[in-house]
Amino acid sequence: MDLIEFGLFITLLIVGFFAGTIVEKRHYASIRKREREYADVLTFAMRFPPDRVTPQRAFLVHGTVVISSDYFKTFVAGLRNLFGGRLRTYETLMERARREALLRLKHDARRQGAKLVICVRFETTTISTGWAASIEVFAFGTALIPERNSETNAALAFGARSATPA
Repeated sequence: MDLIEFGLFITLLIVGFFAGTIVEKRHYASIRKREREYADVLTFAMRFPPDRVTPQRAFLVHGTVVISSDYFKTFVAGLRNLFGGRLRTYETLMERARREALLRLKHDARRQGAKLVICVRFETTTISTGWAASIEVFAFGTALIPERNSETNAALAFGARSATPA
């Protein structure tokens, strides 16, 4: 019986590694594609709009995502907890969640006609249900619809790229 349980454990570990790797690569590809699509929606961590931007309208936008860890990452993190050190397996999970939440925030802003979001903040929550760990990232900010002439000036002042908050 012990050999069967050990074989099942190893099988789940191997399947978890390959399935998790495939899912993660697909998600990163999707993120990169959508980051190019939403590059025109500028995001900033600063609290106030750029000097050259006079907002015509301001409103709250948000994006939220919950991403779960796979079986292999959970196992590796458990081993790492025994010996101490950085949990690199969870760092990629956190990075994916932050980028996805920011993309959803940009989608919300664009859907309402905004191309500029200031005061972008992230709230993170760890959700643990037994052996599987998940994280939730909530991104929120103030979307601005600048007056016609100030929108062009803002794009020139800050470049056409989006500056994501640290």
